[in-house]
Amino acid sequence: MKPEDNAPDELDLLRNTPVSDSLQEEEGPIVPSRLPRNLAIGFTVVLLLLIAAFFGARLWTNRAMRDNLAQLDGSVSLTGLGAPVTVRRDNHGVPSIQAASLDDLIVAQGFVTAQDRLWQMETLRRHGAGTIAELFGSTALAHDRLQRTLRLRAAADRALTVLPPDQLHFLELYARGVNASMEAQRSHLPLEFRLLHVDPAPWTPSDSLLVGLVMFQDLTNSFTTKLSREVLTTRLHPTLLADLYPVGSWRDHPPAQPQIDLTTPVDKLPEIPLDPSQTGSNAQRDSFDIAALLTLQKSMTRSDCEGCIAGSNNWTVSGTHTASGKPLLSNDMHLALSVPGIWYETSLYARMPSGEPFHVAGVSLPGTPFVIVGHNDHVAWGFTNLGADVQDIFVERFRKTPNGPEFQSPDITWHPVLHHAEIIHVRGGKDVTLDVLATQHGALETPIISALVIAHPPAGQPTSEGRPLALAWTIYDPANVTSPFLGVNSAHDWTSITAAFSTWGGPAQNMVYADDQGHIGYHALGKIPLRGSIVSPSSLAPIPVSGLDPSRQWTGYILFDQLPQVFDPPSGIIATANARITPDSYPFPVTLNWAAPYRNERIWKVLSASQNLTPADMLKLQTDVYSDLDHVVAQRLAYAIDHANPRTSDNPKRLHQAADLLRNWNGRVDAGSSAPNIVDAARAVLWPMLLTPRIGADATQLYTWGEKAFAEEQIILHTPDRWLPSKEMKWDDLLASAVDKGLSAANAPNDLSKWAYGKSHPIDIEHPIFSISPLLDSILGTPTGTGPLPQSGGSTTVKQVGRSFGPSERLTVDFSNLDQTTLNVVLGQSGNPLSPWFMDQFNTWYHGTTQPLPFSTGAVQSSTTHTLTLTP
Repeated sequence: MKPEDNAPDELDLLRNTPVSDSLQEEEGPIVPSRLPRNLAIGFTVVLLLLIAAFFGARLWTNRAMRDNLAQLDGSVSLTGLGAPVTVRRDNHGVPSIQAASLDDLIVAQGFVTAQDRLWQMETLRRHGAGTIAELFGSTALAHDRLQRTLRLRAAADRALTVLPPDQLHFLELYARGVNASMEAQRSHLPLEFRLLHVDPAPWTPSDSLLVGLVMFQDLTNSFTTKLSREVLTTRLHPTLLADLYPVGSWRDHPPAQPQIDLTTPVDKLPEIPLDPSQTGSNAQRDSFDIAALLTLQKSMTRSDCEGCIAGSNNWTVSGTHTASGKPLLSNDMHLALSVPGIWYETSLYARMPSGEPFHVAGVSLPGTPFVIVGHNDHVAWGFTNLGADVQDIFVERFRKTPNGPEFQSPDITWHPVLHHAEIIHVRGGKDVTLDVLATQHGALETPIISALVIAHPPAGQPTSEGRPLALAWTIYDPANVTSPFLGVNSAHDWTSITAAFSTWGGPAQNMVYADDQGHIGYHALGKIPLRGSIVSPSSLAPIPVSGLDPSRQWTGYILFDQLPQVFDPPSGIIATANARITPDSYPFPVTLNWAAPYRNERIWKVLSASQNLTPADMLKLQTDVYSDLDHVVAQRLAYAIDHANPRTSDNPKRLHQAADLLRNWNGRVDAGSSAPNIVDAARAVLWPMLLTPRIGADATQLYTWGEKAFAEEQIILHTPDRWLPSKEMKWDDLLASAVDKGLSAANAPNDLSKWAYGKSHPIDIEHPIFSISPLLDSILGTPTGTGPLPQSGGSTTVKQVGRSFGPSERLTVDFSNLDQTTLNVVLGQSGNPLSPWFMDQFNTWYHGTTQPLPFSTGAVQSSTTHTLTLTP
């Protein structure tokens, strides 16, 4: 018998023996416990199971990703084609699609794009429709509430009913190609579908319009700025308010305005006159929840990049400025950066029904047909966001009736409030039903958005639902949701491309143009509302206004031919970068909220001072990191530190080192420089120092404005006494204190020379699913994002960047040789981490280089690495 067999008897004996006796009597052998050994065995087994599960999961995910890689060679049968289509890919996976007919071409474009970007297309339409909670549960509920309230899907569906037949035809062809690709992938869908156990629904023409509306939303959805400004209007004196909300600046250079000498310094900065909209005393009561408004505002802005504007740079120069004697056109569109990127490079070739060749290359938007920005044989075009005011908030008047609530229209009649039931399916939870209310202004249905900023009644008043706030937006006019890119892509001169864009509803854009005949041009695009019967800047509403006010009702749009434009200007230079584009004499109100002028000013200065420009010069300008704002502010801060009270800082040695670094800085926001870090830290705390004593910390966070940086520059340079927190304080002390507090808040080191800007301002682009869990990222065993990397540039440099924001592509079209045109996106063509084209372009983007975009038949054939034939 083994010793262990006696263990129960001995344990029984011990239980019946006094403790003292058991310690004194050492009878029988000591029995070792089996617990440690069992624990060790169990731990080992569990560890082995975990290791097996880890590598099993890695094998499964890698197999799933490998199975989903796009077929690149051989042939694929595609129902509905009239003739074979050839898809040639270069060493970056960029497809050149050649078809016998335009119909076959668009079917093939849908098929090929979905090969590489099907999951992205799924998330884009779900984002627009507000169905993300179906994938991610309650964490996405706030997002879906917002999207359902804004009713983007309904806007797309309404637009589809009035879409011109030719545009609908090509959306149907594109959807046919996408669905064919979807079915070909059904047994091996992208990994994201399989992880979430989701099967994609068939693609529809409405989905393509919805994807376009997602871009529309990103570029025009600024109604929270009006709500925020209303709060500040109730808390600040009109003079201070005017300082915060400038409309245009002395640094502006509208493209249609005669060229000015931007290299000459301005000795005295002029005061910007008070805009009429800022002098009113009829501000509405601060009645909504500021915390809710802050949450909404942060969800709709780039919180990781203060001052970054979703917009872009574009410019074109005539042959008089180039080494070749032919025009050059450049465009880099600044947007949120994601995995994969928003753009998909492509080249399309076919025969038009007329027999004319159709050949275009550039970037497309996954989910929509044709090329959005690029060139054909004859013309090139590029976009920046215009920033037109295409939204108003109306404060409606409601009343209760036995038949339900009614709203009053400007003609004093009452109408039933519209109700739309929205059911949000929540993964792992109960469905949520929204009753989205809506009113009407003319033909526009305007949803009530009050629930997004829940109102609180004044103290002592009974609980109420707050003011009914209705959102008017140009997307609610179905005629404004269009897809005119066949006409754009096939244009052959200025007349034909402007004719194609004349029906463009938005988002409002600045379009620059160049052609093979040596011409250059600019035209503002999009439907910009006219309010009331009198054309005046005061008709623009910077805050919510009464829905009964006739002077605020939309009466039409600025006619296309009356939008700002210029063709072959004498200077031979055109540039835009989201700053003011209306000449001083322009009669129509476009917006009060222009972007800061610094990028645009820098572009004009560099181009105006240059001759014999080449594509390399264009790339150098696209990656330029000089900030005139930060340079000017740095000099003023250094002066302030030199003249401030010595008791301003508890760390005077570090503060004076900051002054030395600032005064000797060249204004370049380089990754290794410390001076821009110091400026950034000081600017981050200066606004709270100025605003919090007047309006409170909560409202201070609400202050956003396109020209906020310019307002800051004016205050710092003019140093008006009205902004000092106390009569005893001097501006030098205040600015020196801002530097000192900013350094402390940013945890700056004692030796500031070692405080590299790039390390504290990295680029970090992560996959929205794979980055959620470090374990999942480890299981995949392959990079799915960039990780944090030091970067140069800031919000006021031509290279406008943030942590996950920046140039979404860089394009330069060279009309001396279209095969020398260059184009690169941020990451790559594919959304599959195992594809060689998942992130193969990132080093090019990160290091500020680029790559050619083959265009001619010979260049395409010589760069081909894979050929796929799509057969009927």
